Amino acid sequence: MLSTRLLMGSVLVVLAVGMLVADRHLAPWYPFLFVFVIGLSLAACRELVALIGANRRPQIAVCYLGVLLLGIANWLVHLLKPQDDPWPWLLAILTGLVLAVFLYEMALFEGAGRSVERMAVTLWIVMYIGLLPCFFAQLRWLYPTDAVRGSGSVALALAIFVPKGCDVGAYFTGRLLGRHRMTPVLSPKKTWEGAAGGLAAAVLAAVAIDRFGPAPLLREDWLLEVGFGLSLGVAGMLGDLAESLIKRDCQSKDASHAVPGFGGVLDVVDAVIFAAAPAYGWLAQVR
Repeated sequence: MLSTRLLMGSVLVVLAVGMLVADRHLAPWYPFLFVFVIGLSLAACRELVALIGANRRPQIAVCYLGVLLLGIANWLVHLLKPQDDPWPWLLAILTGLVLAVFLYEMALFEGAGRSVERMAVTLWIVMYIGLLPCFFAQLRWLYPTDAVRGSGSVALALAIFVPKGCDVGAYFTGRLLGRHRMTPVLSPKKTWEGAAGGLAAAVLAAVAIDRFGPAPLLREDWLLEVGFGLSLGVAGMLGDLAESLIKRDCQSKDASHAVPGFGGVLDVVDAVIFAAAPAYGWLAQVR
């Protein structure tokens, strides 16, 4: 199991780095990032719909449509209106999806049942799998002048490898030193010792990427690097626990078996999804 996890983890790292490097000179299209974000979002949506099951099944068509529209909008706004703020566009689409959820349910309503639950679950999936990844995608365009070549790639690298570094650090520290359970019911294998090791690894990842990458987005400032690393490390752990909550409630060990050694796509990206928004907030303030 550990060897499979290490092998698959290495493959995922190579794919992520390849995406960041290949897209550096392809502005403003960034086709590899587009495939990365849209593909993983749709795969995660499929897993989440399957996890929820038939008894609480959401409006499946609206889930997929919402995730797809929000993902594509990140590119459309920069291609059609390069100088525009993308967030009003995304808010407008999200508002339209809220209305669509009501209209969909009204069109199919046949009597008292679980309409409110279906609408709530649908909007939750759209916001979790559709909206949160928008913060990740928008990191690519956070530095429009690209004064230091590769700054957009570095922003994405920080959003990926800091929370995943925390995940890796927590895994190995927990295996070696873990004694005190952090969440005995929600995720029994997680320990406070593992959490401490994970946060240390997240800080080291932030420092390494900032100081040895092509663009010091955190200004090579120790306070900024430590604060960024701790923030994204905590957010990544919360993202992991959030997915554990979903799996426990749905009585499933993994989101799927799509990624050997890890489980499903959601099991791989859960930390990055939660860490994307604080990463965007940090980097938008210090640029």
